[in-house]
Amino acid sequence: MSQQALPQPQQQQFALLPKIINGGIAGIIGVSCVFPLDLVKTRLQNQQVGPNGEKMYKNMFDCFRKTYRAEGYFGMYRGSGVNILLITPEKAIKLTANDYFRHKLTTKDGHLPMSSQMLAGGLAGAFQIIVTTPMELLKIQMQDAGRIAAQAKLTGKTVEKVSATKLASQLLKEKGIFGLYKGIGATGARDVTFSVVYFPLFATLNALGPRRNDGSGEAVFWCSFLSGLAAGSFAALFVNPLDVVKTRLQAIKKADGEKEFKGIVDCISKTFKYEGPTAFFKGGLCRMIVIAPLFGIAQMVYFLGVAEAMLGMQKKN
Repeated sequence: MSQQALPQPQQQQFALLPKIINGGIAGIIGVSCVFPLDLVKTRLQNQQVGPNGEKMYKNMFDCFRKTYRAEGYFGMYRGSGVNILLITPEKAIKLTANDYFRHKLTTKDGHLPMSSQMLAGGLAGAFQIIVTTPMELLKIQMQDAGRIAAQAKLTGKTVEKVSATKLASQLLKEKGIFGLYKGIGATGARDVTFSVVYFPLFATLNALGPRRNDGSGEAVFWCSFLSGLAAGSFAALFVNPLDVVKTRLQAIKKADGEKEFKGIVDCISKTFKYEGPTAFFKGGLCRMIVIAPLFGIAQMVYFLGVAEAMLGMQKKN
């Protein structure tokens, strides 16, 4: 009588497709909810203080009020088209890459050291800049166009309106594909640092909450949501100085009298010299308010397994 083979434990599978879909759905929902605040953040960060201390916007609320009054409701969504179009691959890459590297770096006994968590997050941030850099470059031009036009109007000048499609075509024609990657160094510094801070912090907070009763071992959805809010807020404020530098470097058009920057070091040096250390935290509150629900929603959709339900698949741990 032949000996029956003992059943072998199945290796945990990494379901890629639903993770990509979940990341995309989460990104679209999040951007649609918080985009006006992101626009305000961009304008505050690009705004430079004049020689006599003059500036167009006093604070977040003043910027929101003036933008809405001058450009209306739809003006608050300038640049949202390119953002919504590219947020799906951007968020999909970020969330999926982090999960993938966490999966690969987990030891055989199921342990994932903090250093490995930070490495997984950093790698996820590095991968996402392939999409993030051109997305942010085009979005920033659209978001800041109203501020540039308003500044020009004060001096009797007019600024030609340019769509994201036309701008992308122009950059590709003049500088090739690298034209869309202006500020990639600063974008990488921001996104890698953000991911190194965010993902381990989220995982730590998420592990503290109650588990589902379905045997999956995952946290209940409200715990994932709150963990995303808290981790996103902290990481957003932590990297805000890098975000200011990135935003200023990617602004192709400047208002009259505003300084140009040759690179990261030059931007940091001039910003510190002429505006002081507080300039690196411009738009910080806005960014926290934007990132918190963005990642809270992302983690909620991701852990609820919306894509798995759509595809009729069983959600994997």
